[in-house]
Amino acid sequence: MELQGKIKLIDETKEYGSNGFRKRELVITTEEQYPQVIMIEFVQDKTDLLNAYKVGQDVKVSINVRGREWVNPQGETKYFNSIQGWRVENVSQAAASGNIPPMPPAKSFEPADDVNDDDHDDLPF
Repeated sequence: MELQGKIKLIDETKEYGSNGFRKRELVITTEEQYPQVIMIEFVQDKTDLLNAYKVGQDVKVSINVRGREWVNPQGETKYFNSIQGWRVENVSQAAASGNIPPMPPAKSFEPADDVNDDDHDDLPF
């Protein structure tokens, strides 16, 4: 899945526990009729992907939606969802880098002068 929007916040990388688990949060605002402010988390080595980006840039983020179940000490079951990012692309850079082919320049052509009206054209149109 992909989300596209403007970067609103890039948080610092945070480490949790002694096992070295790292997490970093990115917040984007979608650009649609009803803009949404969406937090996307990046974990472990994916936290470094955000180093190349700044607030205000338009990006496309590839994501996975994760869900988990937890039973609290009182025996109640709770459900949690998270959005995890695994790739970030600069939208304007993607267009400039050739992922979107540029319009070819218009050229002027001289009319053909070697056309023979007696040649048979077998095309049906």
